[in-house]
Amino acid sequence: MEEEIELVLDKYRGAGRILAEVREEAKEKIKEGVLLLVVAEFVENSIREKGGEPAFPCNISRNEEAAHATPSIDDKTVFGKDIVKLDIGTHIDGYIGDSAVTVDLSGDNDGLVKASEAALNEAIKIIRDGVSTVEIGEVIENTIREQGYKPVVNLTGHGLMRYNSHAPPTIPNVKYEHGVILRENDVVAIEPFATDAQGAGKVVESGNADIYSLIKAKPVRLREAKKLLEEIKKYQGLPFAKRWLPRERLDLALRTLENTKGVLRDYPVLREEEKGLISQAEHTIIVKEDGCEVTTKRIV
Repeated sequence: MEEEIELVLDKYRGAGRILAEVREEAKEKIKEGVLLLVVAEFVENSIREKGGEPAFPCNISRNEEAAHATPSIDDKTVFGKDIVKLDIGTHIDGYIGDSAVTVDLSGDNDGLVKASEAALNEAIKIIRDGVSTVEIGEVIENTIREQGYKPVVNLTGHGLMRYNSHAPPTIPNVKYEHGVILRENDVVAIEPFATDAQGAGKVVESGNADIYSLIKAKPVRLREAKKLLEEIKKYQGLPFAKRWLPRERLDLALRTLENTKGVLRDYPVLREEEKGLISQAEHTIIVKEDGCEVTTKRIV
């Protein structure tokens, strides 16, 4: 049993190593005037070249956007003086690494960037077998508030399981009365989000989705929808981008699947409710008896 557990953990570690390399390379490509699509495709192609697969489409969320923003097909959007959240997922045989970093192209939001980073680092320090998610949420909230910013209350960290990038337990970014105890060899993503004085500290869904996942395959009549369903089965329930799909009558086929109840989940972009700027920091960790192992940390 111990050998089987270690084999699984090694796949998590392998996914994390690939992610850390790609994340650091991709950060250097985020510059004013560069196409978002270029960075997203660089991330996803680099993951494959290094022996992994994307666990979800590369998320590039800017300014008041917090998550679920990814370039569309033939997207011509370029970076401006944005505060950019780069959120990357990798997997090896379904075992996932998940990490995010904030790049401030304006040069005006250093404190906001450091608030989420500090919250992540302080949370990692207390993680061990037996720690409660209540304690983690409290540390994250206190760290962000001490630096003069607000935690985003309705975004959380989460567990990672095979082919499940948002598994239990939920790991809050604020203190709650009740939580879950983490145990040795649990694999979780710690993911603080911070917003500035303008922000409400809450996100809402906004705009159309470019990311989907398969809930359950069901019979459909349209030939193109049947073909598309077979195509997306290969992601085994992990999120995929619309731009990854074959283009033949794509809108019609995708709309057919969306309108068939219980087949697809969509992921609209999440934005700060009052359009406050948002920063994000995230690592994947393995809980240990007396601490934790960060799988997505770059090894120098």
